[in-house]
Amino acid sequence: MVKISVLYPNGKDTKFDMEYYCDRHMPMVRQLLGLALKGVSAEQGISGEEPGSPAPYIAMGHLLFDSLESFQTSFGPQAQAIIADIPNYTNSEPIIQISEVRL
Repeated sequence: MVKISVLYPNGKDTKFDMEYYCDRHMPMVRQLLGLALKGVSAEQGISGEEPGSPAPYIAMGHLLFDSLESFQTSFGPQAQAIIADIPNYTNSEPIIQISEVRL
């Protein structure tokens, strides 16, 4: 299993519309990626390590695929539409990490 994590760094002027992300963006991603997408989750950062400190990431999205090839095959043709939607919910520049799920 491969997990694609989309991490949205937090900052002083960072804005993130979690309602739009969960209700519009992620359903669009699900539709565009089809059966290759095995699972999704969305997380909203609430704090850093120190009590009361800001979360280093304002939000995170995670996509699960059977393999890296499955992700690449399904995402490639849809990348432009998915990326074009980012300004509709945030001004944060996402960081992508691809991981192999081991447990």
